[in-house]
Amino acid sequence: MRSPPPPQSQSHSNYGPPYNGQVGGGGGGTFAPAFGGFINDPTAQMGYQVGKTALNAGQEYMEQNINRYVSISALKHYFNVSTPYVLRKLLLVLFPWRHKPWSREQRPSHSTPSDASNYYFLPPRDDINSPDMYIPVMAFVTYILLSTLLAGLRGAFHPEVMGLTATTAFVVVLLEILGLKFGTYVLSISNDSQLLDLVAYSGYKFVGVIVTLVISEILNRGQGTGGWAGWTVFGYTFMANAFFLLRSLKYVLLPDSSSSTTAGSGMHTIARAQRNRRTQFLFIYSYVVQFIFMWIISRQDGSPAQIKTAAGAAKGAVGG
Repeated sequence: MRSPPPPQSQSHSNYGPPYNGQVGGGGGGTFAPAFGGFINDPTAQMGYQVGKTALNAGQEYMEQNINRYVSISALKHYFNVSTPYVLRKLLLVLFPWRHKPWSREQRPSHSTPSDASNYYFLPPRDDINSPDMYIPVMAFVTYILLSTLLAGLRGAFHPEVMGLTATTAFVVVLLEILGLKFGTYVLSISNDSQLLDLVAYSGYKFVGVIVTLVISEILNRGQGTGGWAGWTVFGYTFMANAFFLLRSLKYVLLPDSSSSTTAGSGMHTIARAQRNRRTQFLFIYSYVVQFIFMWIISRQDGSPAQIKTAAGAAKGAVGG
């Protein structure tokens, strides 16, 4: 008996074409039809459309609810910044003494360029005098991280330090926003953009606080912001921030009424009656309020024992 010869032609016909088909199809000859069939399946298409519709409806619902309190389009204006603007703005906040002019630039609307009342302010990237929220937000986060880092360098880091610092900063910002909201109500400022301008300007204090913490830590050799060095740096950053706010907010709280000559004498009477109150509010906010808040958030004690005591008291208060 002899064994039959190997089926060469049958082996070639069984293994040759599928292998060649996989190579020609890019390695997806077997699974591509099944996957394509899943995509083209009517049930899958209907599920995709339902999911897309639900996602769009949820996004629209969130935008509608958020727009009740804050305008998303207005917030986008405050974050329209560039790197040159950020650098120039930081220098302006720290060295505002010789800057001119302080007025914001305006452009006529493209829809009605002949209408003198339909003007809009340029975004921050195109106008250094325009307030933004990018620098205040980044300075706020940097302040919390820097305070925690300095506590660690002094050998007094505890998890409660970051929480205590963040809570203090949040409370200061919240109190200031509530105070600004009350001030806009008393001063009859009904424009939401003016309120957002005040909120943006309120965050620039963290730039001066960061500079105070860093320079005081270097000069005092890890002993916090106390001593003559710390108070000197704090005094400069406070005066710079107060002068910056005083000159910048003048065009927000005390706008020029010469452009409203056609509105009648009644509007001029109201503007004159409120001008003194707005001037007093501007001075108190720029100097008194900013001094209190900047002193609270810039106070750093270099004594590890006192930091541990404060952290333990905060932990006990939370636990109680």
